[in-house]
Amino acid sequence: MTEATAGTTSASRILAEGLWWQTPGLASLIGLCPLLAVSRRLATGLALGIASLAVITASNVLVSALGRRLPPRVRLPAFLLLIAGLVTAVDLLFQAHWYGLYAEVGLFVPLIVTNCLILARAESFAASNGVWRAFLDGLGYGLGFTLLLTGLGALREFLAPGLPVADLPAGALFLLAGLVALRQLWFRRLAAA
Repeated sequence: MTEATAGTTSASRILAEGLWWQTPGLASLIGLCPLLAVSRRLATGLALGIASLAVITASNVLVSALGRRLPPRVRLPAFLLLIAGLVTAVDLLFQAHWYGLYAEVGLFVPLIVTNCLILARAESFAASNGVWRAFLDGLGYGLGFTLLLTGLGALREFLAPGLPVADLPAGALFLLAGLVALRQLWFRRLAAA
């Protein structure tokens, strides 16, 4: 399955699409900036993952509700403004309630606006599907991205004391490449079975 767009696609299939089959960062290599920079620790990966999850899910729901009502020529700027507003709200929430964590990931929270995953899901899926399906799509892709950020953060935090390169962006890139390779190997074995 490559895109959960058919009208008869089940809720679990839509969730599985973003959570595993097309996991951002592993399948499409989208969102590498936070993957490489913020995933130094489990906590920072989880924090940015939750922020991204909230933005992609809320933006999908709002784009689904508004998308068909907007003229095509203003859709993209309207979607970007909507996403920027959601990111600003998440940024302020982090500053107000989790300032210690915000000090570590704060620079990257506003960059969520530029994450092409969010805009791509808004344009390719949410704008042409109902609110419930858009919510499930945002939740699936957001959870997939969150799990990847958290897992990579945990792996880097675990390996860094004995392997200092794991704490560097280059180490994150090598670990990500290993995860991509393992995922591809698993899919090839699945296809051969």
